[in-house]
Formats: sequence, structure tokens, C-alpha cells
Amino acid sequence: MPTPEDRLAELGIRLPEPPAPAAAYVPYVISGNLVLVSGQVAVADGALLRAGKVGGAVDREGGVVCARQCAINSLAQIRAAAGSLSAVRRVTKITVFVASTPDFTEQHLVANGASELFGEILGEAGAHARSAVGVVSLPLDSPVEVEAIVELDA
Repeated sequence: MPTPEDRLAELGIRLPEPPAPAAAYVPYVISGNLVLVSGQVAVADGALLRAGKVGGAVDREGGVVCARQCAINSLAQIRAAAGSLSAVRRVTKITVFVASTPDFTEQHLVANGASELFGEILGEAGAHARSAVGVVSLPLDSPVEVEAIVELDA
């Protein structure tokens, strides 16, 4: 059975160094066997993939790409916390924030970019509860931000 690291390699995804916090918080907290990952924005190689609101400067597909990158950054934080993605028992909940125009109503489809990535990498352990929320703006003008709660093996 392939490990999450094997799946990353198969998909050609290299997890980045966990992004440093952009303000006064820590990137994750471990409480018991839970890892609570702070919101991750759509940064790759030190720059936002896209900037602006979904439904405006960013189309839905661009939002999906951003959500996927947020999930990749979340996995980098999880690996830093747990030592290995193989320690993940289950992604229990993610919240996907989508900076969107007032008339954009497909936040749930944008959020699929993150949800599907977790499933591709973690298999059944990546199936999770989820909220997708439209917001006025996000830090750094990121179109998407994802936070995650993950259960580790005891």
C-alpha cells in the first residue's frame, strides 16, 4: 500500500518548507493527538499564486488551484508537526475561506481543490468534514485560505 509520501511523488508534488507565520501566531498547535493547523494561504515559492477575489480578478478554476496550494502548505505543516504524513489517522475538518465577489456562490466548488488534494494524498484518511465560507478579503490578498484539524495515530 503506497504511503502518503509515495502518493506525493507519484503526483509530482514536493512539499515546501512549512511557510512561516505572517503575524503573531504559530503555524500549528498539537493538543493530545490533534494537530490544529493555522490558516494557510496560496503561497508557493514565496509568492501568491494569484491575488484578488474569486469571481473578480480570479476565476473559479484559479480559486481551485489556490485551494490546492493551500492544502499542500497545510500538509507541509502537518508533516512538520507529526514527522511524517503516515502518522495521520484522519483529517477531521477543514475550513476553506474564499475571498469572493458578492455575487460569487461557488465557494464549495473552489474548496474541492483542497478536499480532493487531501483525498489524493491521504486516501481514506483524507476524507473530512468541511465548511466553505465566502469572505470579503483574506491576508495578503490571497483568494483562498485553508485551516485544518488532523488526528494523528495515538
